[in-house]
Amino acid sequence: MNTLTRLQLLIQITKWRLTWNRKALDYKPEDISNPKFMTAMEAARLIPDKATVFSCGMAANARPSVWFWAIERLFRETGHPRGLTHIIVGAQGGRGKVPGTVEDLGKHEGLVTRFIAGHHETVKSMLKLADQGKLELHTFPQGIESLLVEGQGRGRFFLDSDTGIGTFLDPRVGNGTVVVPGMGKSMTEPVGDKLRYRLPPIDISVFITPSADSEGNIYVKDCCLFTESFESAMAARANGGKVLVSVAQIVEKDPANIFLPAEAVDAIVVHPYNEQTGSIPQRKYWPMFTEGANVDMDEAMEKLRFINQTLGITPRRGKVEDTLARLAASIFTRFVHKCCNIIVGVGLPEEVSRLIYEGGLFNDVTFMSETGVVGGLPAPGIFFGAGINPREILSSAQIFHLCYQHLDAAILGILEVDSQGNVNVSKRGEGPKNYVGPGGFPDFCAAADTLIFVGSWMAHAQMDIVDGQLKIIKPGTHKFIAQVSEITMSGEQALKKNKTVLYVTSVGVFQLTEQGMMLIEVMPGVDIQKDILDACPMQVVLPGPTEAVPITPPAVVTGKNFKLAW
Repeated sequence: MNTLTRLQLLIQITKWRLTWNRKALDYKPEDISNPKFMTAMEAARLIPDKATVFSCGMAANARPSVWFWAIERLFRETGHPRGLTHIIVGAQGGRGKVPGTVEDLGKHEGLVTRFIAGHHETVKSMLKLADQGKLELHTFPQGIESLLVEGQGRGRFFLDSDTGIGTFLDPRVGNGTVVVPGMGKSMTEPVGDKLRYRLPPIDISVFITPSADSEGNIYVKDCCLFTESFESAMAARANGGKVLVSVAQIVEKDPANIFLPAEAVDAIVVHPYNEQTGSIPQRKYWPMFTEGANVDMDEAMEKLRFINQTLGITPRRGKVEDTLARLAASIFTRFVHKCCNIIVGVGLPEEVSRLIYEGGLFNDVTFMSETGVVGGLPAPGIFFGAGINPREILSSAQIFHLCYQHLDAAILGILEVDSQGNVNVSKRGEGPKNYVGPGGFPDFCAAADTLIFVGSWMAHAQMDIVDGQLKIIKPGTHKFIAQVSEITMSGEQALKKNKTVLYVTSVGVFQLTEQGMMLIEVMPGVDIQKDILDACPMQVVLPGPTEAVPITPPAVVTGKNFKLAW
């Protein structure tokens, strides 16, 4: 990437940072007489007290800031709407750092009294209210949640699934959907060999799309994703509620590409500052994120990497992390077949997807995202959920239908792993302030034939690669322990379903077997007895004597002459 491009991106980032709180909540086009077109403040008044509100988007993508700002301002000025149940599927918070997120609704006690989400870690204000006993907090698998929203549009209000059996979502094992014990009733219950999930009926659906025509028809052309917009709109209409849409601009009518017809929409707000994704205005959208795009992939990746590093979103990887990503990529090619559908999680799994692309295997796989993106390359960091050169953009419900039918592999992160192969990614520590939520993790673990978990062996350890060997300079806190603090993936259920389950770590690779967690490959420089068997709280089994455990090849460790092949 040349110096001019870097300078342009720096200007873009700076301008975004200086204007990211820019609002036009009282704006309405003067030349449109259609009564469905309102200011954001007028539309927010359509939300009654105690309504169940559903908002769409994922991270910085299709972020409906205008609705969060308008609802918060209306409550601040009038005390209404109050007592809301607010539902999201994908992460929509800003970790207390970015304005215009669902966290704005958690600034005031009484505005939202029940919050339901697939991912909680970024919604600090809601977690704080829950910690104070002022908010009922629930969590769901993102896939199950999106399918429940779809079902409401068809008059169906529950879903029976084996997703979550044996995990904290199963009331026989954990608290079900309730995050804080004693605050609320679980929305899951055992029914035979399945769990029955329920969501409260959606009254109000709020989201943004790129454009509308003067008649009120809604379009998603040039969006980066639209997640649950269609299904939540259908649910609200079926439940006798309202659909509130914000668009960036008015366009000519295009009957062939109408996303939502005017009769399905109750209010339209034109907000010129709506973004396609973080730092990118919808009216100056980036083609790389749009359906059917065909931009230069290397150049696009370099741009996104530069933005993430400038913003401090993407951590700088060291030699150990680079080796870990290469090891996971090589394991992927050994255990997963060509022409596969795969899902990758955030963090190190993103690095694996990059290596698959750079290793020349990109055309042999189809990446999918829980947000609805099919094909292309998953976008990293702040743009996670979008895709570079996506082949198709579907709804969240549609992508989870595909996952449950045709997901070959999932490459996911970890917080904790235990002797039974159980994985925790949903609970970082005690209390709601430390709650992460499962995201789509339970869905992917239930759907995929092969599960590849990628994570460091210990937290806060000092390790290095020296002369082609792993050196543990200072041990940290073990992540592979006797028993996880919360089961987000059940090893027992994975074995029952004959899944291939692998755990790629800094010290080597483990596979879940009937005998237990078996070390099937070890990094050079690691003393199996001293560094693993004696030191690790997790029970480890070996395929034979220690000297029989295969050693990771030098090319994976150092990156020199590293190549991927099926």
